[in-house]
Amino acid sequence: MPLILAEHLTKTFDAAGHDGSPVTAVRDVDLSIDAGEFVAITGASGSGKSTILHMLGGITRPTSGRVMLEGVDLAKLDDDALALVRRRRIGFIFQRYNLLPELSLLENVALPLVFDGMKESACHKAAMEAIESVGLAPRASHRPDALSGGEQQRAAIARALVTSPAVVLADEPTGALDTVNSRHVIDLLSCLVKDRGQTVVLVTHDPATAAAAGRLIRVIDGRIASDTLVGDADERAAASPARTVVR
Repeated sequence: MPLILAEHLTKTFDAAGHDGSPVTAVRDVDLSIDAGEFVAITGASGSGKSTILHMLGGITRPTSGRVMLEGVDLAKLDDDALALVRRRRIGFIFQRYNLLPELSLLENVALPLVFDGMKESACHKAAMEAIESVGLAPRASHRPDALSGGEQQRAAIARALVTSPAVVLADEPTGALDTVNSRHVIDLLSCLVKDRGQTVVLVTHDPATAAAAGRLIRVIDGRIASDTLVGDADERAAASPARTVVR
């Protein structure tokens, strides 16, 4: 079974249209993602790409269809059980870093473990290892306002990794960064996939960011228009037929 399996995902938002009518943001999407893949989901603003990502991560419940994560049907979980899965098995990275300004970098990264009831010493040890993995060890005691935008996003990546999640979901992770820092963040995510076998799914409107992934999914009007192996997956694609889906 794939790590993530989405079947017939549809999401309709009530009274979201200009005239107060319902708006269907995602329409009957089928998608599977294997462990160790680096997947980029692209599309124009309003295409439904972020809504798909949020349903994959259990942030938004689908109107119909289901998402299976590690064989668990997220639709069958109550709110408390779903929150537990999100905290332990899914690492989230957003365009805004969502770091608490009153806490140090170390304390911010340790938060998911603190919420899980882990002992303080173990929290700090795991948080420091995650911080070191993104190259921010010298900045561990600093608060977010003492960090650059690129450093704050790397800190957010460390926080996403600290629980050793099954998948990292990134929603426009370079959207607030300049070109240099964007490249650093994407290189870091690529290394997580190559060196650690981490599964990463990111949403982006930037072709340069999407090009770093091994698989590109293009969304148009809430549907998957194409799903193709690209970039570093060239050798894999040559060995087996590329996945191309047109609906």
